[in-house]
Amino acid sequence: MAYLFTILNFAFTVYQYMIIAYILMSWVPQMRATGIGQLLERLVEPYLAPFRRFIPTLGFIDVSPIVALIALRFAQYGLFSILERLM
Repeated sequence: MAYLFTILNFAFTVYQYMIIAYILMSWVPQMRATGIGQLLERLVEPYLAPFRRFIPTLGFIDVSPIVALIALRFAQYGLFSILERLM
């Protein structure tokens, strides 16, 4: 079962880095037109969309990805604690 924790931790970490890369790509608009940019958009935007609906931007700064990353971290900790109790 340690392998399950390792795989899940790796998946959460990769997704967090994907979100961070997608955020950084917003600073260079040409990056979103590339194949990698479009792939990241298809994978990350469905997760970020609900946060963007409820959290307003502060001027030109969109803080919803930060809240989304924190929520993802809480989901990771919650899932791991549930799996630990089941074992």
